[in-house]
Amino acid sequence: MSKRDYYEVLGVSRDVTEKDLKKAYRRVAMKHHPDRNPDDKESEEKFKEASEAYEILSNPEKRSAYDQFGHAGVDPQGGGFGGGGFSGGGSFSDIFGDVFGDIFGGGGGGRGRGPMRGSDLRYTLELDLEDAVKGTTVKIRVPTLVSCEPCDGTGAKSGSKPTSCTTCGGAGQVRMQQGFFSVQQTCPRCRGRGSVITDPCNTCHGQGRVEETKTLSVKVPPGVDTGDRIRLGGEGEAGPEGGPAGDLYVQVSVKPHEIFERDGKNLYCEVPVSIVDAALGGELDVPTLEGRVKLKVPAETQTGKMFRLRGKGVTPVRGGAAGDLMCRVVVETPVNLSHKQKELLKDFKESMKGDKNSPKQDSWFEGMKNFFGDMKL
Repeated sequence: MSKRDYYEVLGVSRDVTEKDLKKAYRRVAMKHHPDRNPDDKESEEKFKEASEAYEILSNPEKRSAYDQFGHAGVDPQGGGFGGGGFSGGGSFSDIFGDVFGDIFGGGGGGRGRGPMRGSDLRYTLELDLEDAVKGTTVKIRVPTLVSCEPCDGTGAKSGSKPTSCTTCGGAGQVRMQQGFFSVQQTCPRCRGRGSVITDPCNTCHGQGRVEETKTLSVKVPPGVDTGDRIRLGGEGEAGPEGGPAGDLYVQVSVKPHEIFERDGKNLYCEVPVSIVDAALGGELDVPTLEGRVKLKVPAETQTGKMFRLRGKGVTPVRGGAAGDLMCRVVVETPVNLSHKQKELLKDFKESMKGDKNSPKQDSWFEGMKNFFGDMKL
């Protein structure tokens, strides 16, 4: 099945800004997050599809390649382990840039002469909003390929070593004569290695690498958000023939929260207010990530009124001032009224006749009368 256009997946135009791209990804990811859609395979696939699209489009180089060549310009080579929160693929460092620089140590490296570098890997780390905002340290289990200890990654049995390939003379390439043309090809015997293993290791069977599940400790800095990545240098797959290991990229996915919704460094929440407190004013307890605070609600507050609690949002991972907590008031209609309460409300309604206590309602009815008065039937 052919892949959908990445811009279409996220519902954005091709000239979308980096900020709007992140908002679009967060919106799609929240909608199809596995926690909100348990046992829903379609939502799970859409969540993975959105994550893949954001991974490419959030990287300027990869986005440029995708804009020019489509999926063919960004599809990574190689494979890896599947399932759970883990995935792997060759040349992964080309797709993902470390948003935290080199805070966590390690380095990249590329292919050159000598043993090849191992593949980079990815692990999706799901965090609660509280842990993402305050920072935490978590342990993860990652299936990967590690260097075989008995043969020290050479693939040859202890006491022996690979021998030079007699077909290519150790060059890894052979020259084929086709009429007037001379064509250089990868050696079919050693497959470009330049050496062959005549006495393979009994543990790795000549591969130089074995499968292993590693337990790693990941330090998550305060302020991370969905889409951010942490690079652990040298924790990817070991390279073949004793080559250097690739890197592990831990991609953050923040779970939906029961109360708060995050947008950049600001948090948003809805605050239910009784009709009495909204009319007369009052003081309410409002939750923040640091505990409860008092919010003064002035008299005659309407639904939709937004209150700002400064500094109660998120301190960005790259530094800067903390954001704000935006509280949107929702005036709640009382339910399960007793007979006495209903009678009191009827008396209250009767007492309001002739008074202009509902300006929005009055203007709405006035507009409706004008509308029907202008209609020609």
